[in-house]
Amino acid sequence: MRAQKVLILGAAGRDFHNFNMVFRDNPDFEVVAFTATQIPRIDGRMYPAALAGALYPDGIPILPEVDLERIVAEREVDVVVFAYSDVSHEQVMHLAARSLAAGAEFRLLGDRGTFIEAPLPVIAVCAARTGCGKSQTSRKIASILRGRNLKVSAIRHPMPYGDLIAQRVQRFGEYADLVRHKCTIEEIEEYEQYIERGMAIYAGVDYEAIVDEAAAESDVIIWDGGNNDIPFVRPDLYICVLDPLRPGHELKYYPGEVNLRAADLVVINKVDQAAEADLAAVVANVQAANPGACIIEAESRITLSDPKAIAGRRVLVVEDGPTLTHGGMSYGAGYVAAVRLGASEIIDPRPFAEGPIRDAYASYPHMGSILPALGYYPEQLQALEATIRRAGADVVIVGTPVDLRRYVKIDRPAVRVTYELEERPGQLTLEQVVERFLDQTARE
Repeated sequence: MRAQKVLILGAAGRDFHNFNMVFRDNPDFEVVAFTATQIPRIDGRMYPAALAGALYPDGIPILPEVDLERIVAEREVDVVVFAYSDVSHEQVMHLAARSLAAGAEFRLLGDRGTFIEAPLPVIAVCAARTGCGKSQTSRKIASILRGRNLKVSAIRHPMPYGDLIAQRVQRFGEYADLVRHKCTIEEIEEYEQYIERGMAIYAGVDYEAIVDEAAAESDVIIWDGGNNDIPFVRPDLYICVLDPLRPGHELKYYPGEVNLRAADLVVINKVDQAAEADLAAVVANVQAANPGACIIEAESRITLSDPKAIAGRRVLVVEDGPTLTHGGMSYGAGYVAAVRLGASEIIDPRPFAEGPIRDAYASYPHMGSILPALGYYPEQLQALEATIRRAGADVVIVGTPVDLRRYVKIDRPAVRVTYELEERPGQLTLEQVVERFLDQTARE
C-alpha cells in the first residue's frame, strides 16, 4: 500500500508539533504540505529538512490555507489534519466540509501520540479562549512553587516566526536572549514577565527536546499554553482558565472546550468585571460539562504605573494584539482602567491608523476604539508608532503584557497597566490546589 498523503492545516505551532510526534519518520504517511493562517507572513516558507527528518530531504512547503481545495486536488491528498487553535466549532466544520468536498478525509488528533511524557510533574495551564488569563495563572503557580524552594521552568506554546532551525529549542532566562532570538512583540510579551521574575521559559519547534532541557534544570514544569490549545506535555494537574466576559465561548471554540472537559481545575477569571448573570452562566456550563472539576473564581487585579495621570485626560488605549484579533475581545485591562479612573475621552484610533494597523481593523472590525499592539514584523511596529503619534492623546495607556514603552517610541506620557490573578476570598485558592498536588506527587 502507498503512503497516505497528508495536508496539515496550521498556524506555525500545533501543526509542527503534530508532525514531529505522529508523521515524522513514519513511512505510512507522506505530508505533502502545511497550510498557514492567523499569523502573517508564514505562508510561502518551508518546514526545513533538518527538522522534517530523512523522509523529507527537500523539506515541506507551507502554503496559504485559502488554497485548500487546489492543494488537495493537485497533490492528491488523502487526509486533511486540522492543527491550530482558537477557532469556532463552526469554522472547524467549514474546513471539514471543504476538505470532504474536495475528496479528502478530515481528522483531529488528540492526546494519543501527541502528548510528550515528561520525567517530572507537569502543571498545564490552558484556556477556553485567547486572553482569558493563562499567564497570570501560570505566574501565580510559579510563585507558589518557588516559595516551596522548588526549581520551576515554564514551557510556552510555540511562536516560531523566524528561522525554524535556529528556533528548534529556545531558552529565555535573561533579556539578552530576547535580542539573540530576534523576538517579536508577541513573543516578548509572553517571555519577559518570566525573565523579570528570575525564571527560565522555553519555547521553539521540537518539544521533545525542549522538555528534556527543561526537565534537566527543574523540579516541576509549568505548561503555559498558547491561545486555547491543549497541552503538548501530558499534565499531572490540568487547569483551564475561563472568561465570563465571553460567556458561552467555553462551549463554542476549539479546542477550548476540550480543555474545559479535561480539566481538574477550572479558574474563572475577571469575575469583578463580569455581570452576575454571565458568571452564573459560565459556572452552569462548567458544572454541566465537567461536574468533577474544582472551580476557583478570581479577579484580574489591575495596577497602574501612574494612576493619577488618567482622570480628565484624553487617552489612547493600546491592548494585547492577539487577544483583540483572533481572541475576539473588543477591550482589555487598559480600557477598564481608563473607564474606572475617569478619562475624559477614549480616543478612537481608527481614523489615524496606518498600513498594517489599518488592515487589522478591516479584518477585525469588532476591535472598535482600541489600538491592537501588533508586532510580528517591523512594518507593524512602525505603523503602531505612527498611529499613536497621529492620534494626539494626552496620555497613552499601555495594557499589553509586555512593557511596550521599551520597544515602541511613544512621544507622550504613557501609563502601563499590569494585572495579576487574585482569588475571591473565602473560596478555594490556587495555593491550596498546589499544596494538594505536591502532597499527592510526593506520595506517588
